[in-house]
Amino acid sequence: MEHLFPGPVLEALSGAPREPAFEVGRRIVSRAELLAMVRRLAGALGGAGVRPGAAVGLVLSLSPEAYAVHLAAHAWGCRVAPARPGWSPVQLANALRGHDVVITDSTVDTPVDAPVLYLDELLTAPDPGGVVPELQARPDDIARLTYTSGSTGQPKACAHTYRAISLAYRPDRWAPTLMRLLTHFRRCLIHQSLASPVMFTYLGRTLVAGGTVVLPDGLSLPRTIRDHRVTATIIPPARINELLAAEADVTSLRALVLGGSPAGPQLLRTATDRLGPIIWMGYGQGEAGVIAMLTPEDIAAGHLASVGRPMPGVDVQIRDGEVCVRSPHMMTGYWNDPDQTGEVLRDGWLYTRDLGFLDDDGLLHLTGRSRDVIMVRAEVCYAGAIERALASHPLVAAAYVVGRPDPETGEAVHAFVVPAGDLVPDAGALTALVRGRLSANSVPRTVTVIRDVPVAASGKPDKDALRTIAGSDA
Repeated sequence: MEHLFPGPVLEALSGAPREPAFEVGRRIVSRAELLAMVRRLAGALGGAGVRPGAAVGLVLSLSPEAYAVHLAAHAWGCRVAPARPGWSPVQLANALRGHDVVITDSTVDTPVDAPVLYLDELLTAPDPGGVVPELQARPDDIARLTYTSGSTGQPKACAHTYRAISLAYRPDRWAPTLMRLLTHFRRCLIHQSLASPVMFTYLGRTLVAGGTVVLPDGLSLPRTIRDHRVTATIIPPARINELLAAEADVTSLRALVLGGSPAGPQLLRTATDRLGPIIWMGYGQGEAGVIAMLTPEDIAAGHLASVGRPMPGVDVQIRDGEVCVRSPHMMTGYWNDPDQTGEVLRDGWLYTRDLGFLDDDGLLHLTGRSRDVIMVRAEVCYAGAIERALASHPLVAAAYVVGRPDPETGEAVHAFVVPAGDLVPDAGALTALVRGRLSANSVPRTVTVIRDVPVAASGKPDKDALRTIAGSDA
């Protein structure tokens, strides 16, 4: 039988019970205490009727207890689907539809067609002691649904098997590059929701590698790093400036992994000059996992325009300019969406919709996207979905959305609307309309009313011209 998740994490916890698993402010949760949480939760889930293969939706904040729920549900062999923060009620309801049970640590403010269990009540269950019940999953069972935006604005779920996600927690399967990176994860700061596959995976890897996970407790990123002597963390490139401008001492850092969007050459150069040779950059997708990694040595060698070398075990081909990937970490498809699955999975290859090329040194470069998306705080926001939301307003004849670089969010959404008549639609009403239907990151930073739409030579709206206008108005 393959060594399936969460087995490697549970074994790491039981192997050093007195060592800290989590630090949250002054609170320390030992590995033994975390295991006790998992035992109580696994028993409580079983008492609530949860069985192997059950569909478990999670609406949870970031906490040790939230991670314990993940481990308990996976120990039962469940299909676990964590909701992303910032979703509208419509998106949340769509993502939770059809689940057998929903677990939350807050009031779920949208109707769900499943029983709702509350985390604090589950934790009152007695600790049965001993070990966590024997793992119930099979390798090809679906373990996790990772949600990403869809072209309609509704969440789209990447389905990964237990076999696929378990590889991330087996040191015997770690590539030398990853093994070297994880030696720096003695004290890893996890600061985003566990719905992020990157945060979720590196949290578990830290525990397997013998490290301690630090969770934020209301402090800024630089203060958290200083006060908790953080040695490694993962952030989007847009947050580097927060560290560079900080007065707090962040010299405890030994590895800073950038992810969510590519970092430009100048940013990589500046960050390395200021923080030292600790910068790594990962390129991946929810559909594929990590595809390539740029190391500090790559940066020192001047490969600043690349996203790194494909990871061992990951095959990369460029087909008609598009980056295509084949990997044991890939999703099996979008859950219950064969049409969209067929668009990206063909003959065992994932078509990433990113454009790029491999250079003579085997490094991967990205040159653009084959789809009209805007990356805001590492979330894929579809321009079409935002345009359709804006155009549903009765005073809007047409809407056009573009993205521009933003120092805080990576990119920001800028909208242009053509009035349907003499009356000008209210910008506040338009942004509220988007917020009610899509995620918070999809809300336009600016809304500009235009009467004449610039047209490109192709006859289509000239979005490059609109980006220029948005830049001049910024």
